Amino acid sequence: MSDIFETDIDDETENLASLEDSEVGITPTEKLVFDYPLFSLKLEYSCETIYAKAPEKLELKPGDFVITPTRYGKDMAKVLGTSKFPLGIKQSDIVQIDRKATAEDLKKREELKQKEKDAFPIFKEKVALHKLDMKLVETHFLFEEQKALFFFSSDNRVDFRELVKDLVSIFKMRIELRQIGVRDESRITGGLGVCGRPFCCNAISDKLRPVSIKMAKDQNLSLNSMKISGQCGRLLCCLSYEFDWYNEARRVLPNEGIRLHYDGTDFRIIEVNPITSMVRMLGDDGRLLEVNAKRFTKDGNKWKIN
Repeated sequence: MSDIFETDIDDETENLASLEDSEVGITPTEKLVFDYPLFSLKLEYSCETIYAKAPEKLELKPGDFVITPTRYGKDMAKVLGTSKFPLGIKQSDIVQIDRKATAEDLKKREELKQKEKDAFPIFKEKVALHKLDMKLVETHFLFEEQKALFFFSSDNRVDFRELVKDLVSIFKMRIELRQIGVRDESRITGGLGVCGRPFCCNAISDKLRPVSIKMAKDQNLSLNSMKISGQCGRLLCCLSYEFDWYNEARRVLPNEGIRLHYDGTDFRIIEVNPITSMVRMLGDDGRLLEVNAKRFTKDGNKWKIN
């Protein structure tokens, strides 16, 4: 299955390039071949999305819980609904749901959640004992396997071999520690962005394409790092999923900088706003006009105003 966690954790620097994501290939949706319905599932503890097929005659609706394979082992996932256009996955990432969760399964899951809460202070105590630079983000006990996952963040690589031995002796099961990056931490913990809405990575999708400075430039945003980065310190996720809309909108709009003749004067386009569909022009005579983009037409390679 695809690994959505960041593999490299880089130090923050002041230049804008450090805010960008490393380029990771995303499989085009049109290359996937699958039988409908294809269900979108969510692992609640990590906010990861899984695409899955269901056994025949198994009826599922949004909000149901199912037992399914994950990249960590068999676990419980929440059904978000069906998906006609899965994003960012390969054919091999599509899994087969085992069964629908029963009332007993849901009760067991609540018991495991309590164990996860109890594990938090134990983990922190052992980290302090070994004097490790680690911040625990999330703990999860798999539903159908004797295995515990501990997600942590750190500015440096951590040698946690002795810590794992201590945890195994306490919990009497397999222990897996995963160091995650800043985006992953934001996705798991959630929160509100500068827009006042929940983080995109937490509430919308964990499979957004890598975000680049070019996306900010094409959306006419200020290249001030404080304005185009989120709480995680990386470029805002919304730059990614809004990028296609801006590209499509700009295809039918004139570019900034072009010159045209209107009302007896030469004008230069100084601002194009795809959202409001308004274009601002500065004339050689000093006039500043704001014109609706619908009045612009293209005749060959030249733009004119009707």
